[in-house]
This record gives sequence, structure tokens and C-alpha cells, in this order.
Amino acid sequence: MDKILVPMPGGGSQQSATVTNDGATILKSLWIDNPAAKILVDISKTQDAECGDGTTSVVVLAAEMLRNAQMLVEQRMHPQVIIKGYRLALAAARETLEGMATDNGTDPVAFREDLLKIARTTLSSKLLKHEKEHFATLAVDAVLRLKGGPNLDYIQVIKKPGASLKDSFLEEGFILEKKIGVGHSKVLTDCKIMVANCQMDTDKIKIYGARVKTDSFEAVAEIEKAEKDKMRTKVEKICKHGCNVFINRQLIYNYPDQIFKESGVMAIEHSDFEGSERLAAVLGADIVSTFDNPELVKLGYCKQISEMMIGEDKVIKFSGCSQGEACTIILRGASTHILDEAERSLHDAVAVLFQTVQETPDGATRGRRARARF
Repeated sequence: MDKILVPMPGGGSQQSATVTNDGATILKSLWIDNPAAKILVDISKTQDAECGDGTTSVVVLAAEMLRNAQMLVEQRMHPQVIIKGYRLALAAARETLEGMATDNGTDPVAFREDLLKIARTTLSSKLLKHEKEHFATLAVDAVLRLKGGPNLDYIQVIKKPGASLKDSFLEEGFILEKKIGVGHSKVLTDCKIMVANCQMDTDKIKIYGARVKTDSFEAVAEIEKAEKDKMRTKVEKICKHGCNVFINRQLIYNYPDQIFKESGVMAIEHSDFEGSERLAAVLGADIVSTFDNPELVKLGYCKQISEMMIGEDKVIKFSGCSQGEACTIILRGASTHILDEAERSLHDAVAVLFQTVQETPDGATRGRRARARF
């Protein structure tokens, strides 16, 4: 069953109530003073980060082992003897599991069916259990697109309130939750993209606490003209890189935006930091702050940029990214609580599938892992 976690009054926390049945989420929300209990919470957090699912199980198992160890210690058995017994049990359990394990890594059809079974099992105790077939397929399709790649960040999850959970879908490519600027083309093909993190608003003087005294409006106009010339030079340097799309993490003011339009460059402003980092990775681009050395800057590439509607919001879709494994899962749901819990459930399923694909010793994965180690 789901639990409602309410923040303690007077704790200074601004977060709202959380509805969840995810073990790690519940445990890390609790105030715990006991050192041994804190270790159990850390176990659940590690399990959540590494494998996704099984967060409650590891805590229950570890706590039961501690309970038995306490009984043995009270019977005057030395802790080292107890730990030796646990290590023997670990070896026996691992040997039994390896004997029971099956590997269909060489058969794509059977391997996909195995992944679907794993996803169904993971989702059967979560909020998504009523739509587990649908979400199991979404999770398996998303993970298989990675082709054994070591980066789970290429799978992006976007939450949009409205519609029902079964209306969630998988979109190939990357989606940025921003709008294309006014006057720019809404569809662009063969895109060479520069991802930047720099100020594009220096047409306004921003030296705080400084005063400039002038004796005429002409002097004010000269200062403004100098600022505009400085901004024009900066935009011209950007355009010399040969990009036709400029994505900036910070604001782009009207004047530089106008120059970008005149140069035929699509400008997208204020992309959030995590979005910029992931977008740069997916497009194979550098995040640039200075523009004096075009030969050292690596531009990103995608086949098409277009604007699409999800629910009531416009977003930007990047299709045919240079890292073709990228995809986005769009979650729909009635409320933010449901969407948050659906995201946690889906994260568990995706993480388990990702670990399974990574650990399956087919030739491609083994070669990729060997190169990563090297």
C-alpha cells in the first residue's frame, strides 16, 4: 500500500506531502538517530542507486541477519565466527544462484522476453502495476535503444500532468522543455548546434554599485552604442563557428536575438542546467563559454529540430541525434503526486533492466566494457 509522508512541522522544509511505497524514498525521508539504522538506510540508498528495485528487501534481509547475529552473540559466540558463517552462506547462495541462472544474451527475441518479465516483476509491486504491460514495454524499448552503452542519462523522463497513465509514451530523440524564440523557424533540418553557458545580456550595464556621470544624452548614446557593438562582435564570433542553432543556458536579450535572426541562426535561451548537460552529451557537443577559438569547439549534430505539443505545453524535439541511443519517456498522469511516484517506479524498472543488459555477456557489451576499463 502507498504511504503518505508529511514533513515535520517547524522543520523549515517547504516540500509537500509525498505519496509513495518505494522503500528507499520512505527510509531517507525518516529522521533516524540510531547508527545501525542509519547504515540500513544507506544500504537501501545504495540498492536504489545501483539496481533500482529491491530497496525494501535488502533492508529486511540485513535486519533479519542482524537479529540472528544478536541472538548468537548473546549465546557467547564470537562475532568473527558469525561473520565467517555469513561468508560461507554468501558463497553457497551465490553458487546456487549462478547454477539456476539462464543466459539468453545471444538470442535477441528470448532476451527481450526475459527483460519484459523482469520489468513486469519490478512493476508488479508499484503504482504502475495496473498498466505494467504498457510500462514494461516502454522501459525495455528505452533500455534496448542504449545498445549496452554505459550512460543511463540518455533516457530522459518528462512528467506532464493531464490524461491518464496509459497515455504515457516513448519518443525517440531528446526533448527540451523550452520554446523556440519568436520569429525563428519552428522546424530546422541538418542542425549544427552550439551549446553555451554565457551571458547574452551585456547590452545592459550590470556593474552593481557603480555610477556613470555624463553631461549630455550624446554621451549616454555612445555608451549604449559601445555596449551594442561589443554584443554584435560576440554574436559574430558565435556565428563564425558555423552553427545554425545556438542554445544558451542563460538569457538571450532582444538585441542579440535580433542579430541571430539576421544571421539565420535559431536561438534557444534559458535551457535548465541538467537539460544543457544531458543535451550536450546526447548531441556530442561541448558546452562553450568563450568563442575565440572555433577550431577547438566541438559542435553537436541532429537531423531535425521541431516544436511539438505535449498536453498544453510546447516543447522542442531533437530528432536523429548524433548519439542515436537517446530517447525520452513522457509520463502522463492525473496529478503531480501520481507522476512523481510513477517516475520512481519507472526509474526502478529502467535501472534493473540497465544492470541486466550491462551484465549479460554478449560480444558487444563485453567489448564495450573492456574498452571502458582500458
